[in-house]
Amino acid sequence: MFKKVFLGALFALMAVSANAQFEAGKKYVNLSTSSLSLSYSKNDKLRLNVGAMAGVFVADDWMLYAQAEYNHKRLMYDRLVKIGRKIHQDEVLLGVGGRYYIEQNGIYLGLGAQFAHHEQSFDNFYITPEVGYAFFINQYLTIEPAVYYQMSLNDFSDASTVGLKLSVGFTF
Repeated sequence: MFKKVFLGALFALMAVSANAQFEAGKKYVNLSTSSLSLSYSKNDKLRLNVGAMAGVFVADDWMLYAQAEYNHKRLMYDRLVKIGRKIHQDEVLLGVGGRYYIEQNGIYLGLGAQFAHHEQSFDNFYITPEVGYAFFINQYLTIEPAVYYQMSLNDFSDASTVGLKLSVGFTF
């Protein structure tokens, strides 16, 4: 009996503290990586990625954000002929987007738009939907795994990417 009451109180406390994190006016910063090689694109053999995000909750559960990313890619051999036989490719991405957090369970739904500049002097534009989970370590710090789809508007079939990323977020 005591165990059930204790667990019920613990879950209720976690729900109350999680709800407080998604209030209007709260600020958010995030560092992420998808460098675990848990992404797939027809062009890439290996991708190393690091990114940063800053956002603000404009209403309860709704966050708007800006982000920057850096990708270093090792390209598939058959794609090398098309880009002048260069094996590596670097790109810088800048983007904006929004997230909706479901307070009851910590799941979030996101949609972003990113502009990418590649070192070979061509640009790309991506639309990036994602689904993730905000696991609270304490009232400020979260670990956020997410599944994303980076849809290229310039080369849909070859340059689009699906993957898993892991990030650490801080809400204040």
